[in-house]
Amino acid sequence: MHDRLDAVFAALADPTRRAILTMLLEDDMAVTDVAEPFAMSLAAISKHLSVLADAGLISRERRGRVIWCKLEPDALRAASVWMQGFGQFEPVDLDAFERFLERELQDEAG
Repeated sequence: MHDRLDAVFAALADPTRRAILTMLLEDDMAVTDVAEPFAMSLAAISKHLSVLADAGLISRERRGRVIWCKLEPDALRAASVWMQGFGQFEPVDLDAFERFLERELQDEAG
């Protein structure tokens, strides 16, 4: 599972890939339509799409001569569940923790 999460977070680290995912929230899109708003080559967009597909964030399907991209929300859901696991802990008050440690050390010393 960690390999999949690593791939998801690595894919999400790039702003172009995040923008592509946002576009795919609306509907499935042809690769050429995905590439249109970006000032980069179709080959560069294809590489971004490969990273997203390898992470399971999108799927690609050939329909005739056109390749269509579709958002796959399950990969995002797994990452979201993982991140929510950190919300179960109260924030640590480091100043209070430091005061506690100082009291403990004073009690042991004296």
